[in-house]
Amino acid sequence: MRTKKTLTQPTKPRINVVTLGCSKNIHDSEILMGQLRGNKLDVVHEADNIGAHDIVVINTCGFIDNAKQESIDTILQYSALKEAGKLEKVIVTGCLSERYKPELETEIPNVDAYFGTNDLQQLLASVGADYKHELLGERMLTTPSHYAYFKIAEGCNRPCSFCAIPLMRGKHISKSIEDLIKEAKLLAKNGTKELILIAQDLTYYGLDLYGKRNLADLLRHLSDVEGIEWIRLQYAYPSGFPMDILDVMKERSNICNYLDMPLQHISDPMLKSMRRGITKQKTIDLVHEIRDRVPNIALRTTLICGYPGETQQDFDELTQWVADTRFDRLGCFTYSHEEKTHAFSLEDNVPQEEKESRVEQLMELQQGISYAINQEKIGQTYKVLIDRIEEGYFVGRTEFDSPEVDNEVLIAADKNYAPVGRFVQVNINRAEDFDLYGTIMQKA
Repeated sequence: MRTKKTLTQPTKPRINVVTLGCSKNIHDSEILMGQLRGNKLDVVHEADNIGAHDIVVINTCGFIDNAKQESIDTILQYSALKEAGKLEKVIVTGCLSERYKPELETEIPNVDAYFGTNDLQQLLASVGADYKHELLGERMLTTPSHYAYFKIAEGCNRPCSFCAIPLMRGKHISKSIEDLIKEAKLLAKNGTKELILIAQDLTYYGLDLYGKRNLADLLRHLSDVEGIEWIRLQYAYPSGFPMDILDVMKERSNICNYLDMPLQHISDPMLKSMRRGITKQKTIDLVHEIRDRVPNIALRTTLICGYPGETQQDFDELTQWVADTRFDRLGCFTYSHEEKTHAFSLEDNVPQEEKESRVEQLMELQQGISYAINQEKIGQTYKVLIDRIEEGYFVGRTEFDSPEVDNEVLIAADKNYAPVGRFVQVNINRAEDFDLYGTIMQKA
């Protein structure tokens, strides 16, 4: 009697995408995964379980030392799993790979392929997928579905001395208003209520396509998209700031009274060496005018401590300005000496310990400012978007807060109910340095 032969089907690889770095990388990973899924491939984001037939794609960051080290450590971790036979392939993409591809190929040769920031089509081909033009705007969101990072441009034309972004992302390229509207409508159809606009420089938007700064016009079109209830602006550049976006912010109720504008420093010698194209007085005047035009706007900024040549006097000037200005939100970083940037020719002469000490001093000052501002919110009622449930609380944000980096509103789950992804009206009854506590009044 003849026995029937059983044919073993080859196991189809699963593609596990790992994302490091900023919101721009999150957006890029989502686009990549949308293309992979459009090719009928099995794709996951940062899965905990690893299979022997998995392909891992690492989307790296190459911005500053700590981020670069995290990316290298992650590559080494997955390379070791591949060597142990626990993975099929390791592919590296993103900023670190764009910036250091030859060095990475030499130092970590068992990675199957390295791709840069603009090599999506080649990356797809390496895993047997085609780039599908008809998937414009299709993404596999890694954020909760009710908000999405919305990249309106790639690259940067600014000459900032400390920044390696142009080396990794290239020159500024705006997406067309038509394509962005199409993408926004698709996101809204799938339940997205908040668009967080990102680019290396939002305020440069449109100069390459339309011959003028066109962010205000884009905002008007996006605010007309049905289902989009919040539009948030991140990464605005101060020099040449287009004031007409403030008029749109006042006109349209679904554009958040929120602006993230990294100012980096206030001392004139530092601003000049940083090649920021603005002076201390012009910066102060700009902040005043923004607040005059939109009185209840929340301003977030980012500062650098320990830039080459930063004296104690420069730092004291920065500290006093932060105290006087009372930013609603503030982040601070130590200077990172980056190869091939303009500032790399300068002596990195502020000791690391001093850099870190200055960051700590500024953040301690900001903690007190944030506490005082939050105390003023007690008794007020705010529209809050619920992001998640965590440790007995519904956790959400007001229009003055961006995910991950800003304040959160905590609502006791045993006394209140709010579906994740929905808006509610919350009365604030307690406030800490970076958290607000409240009670739901009604659905927003």
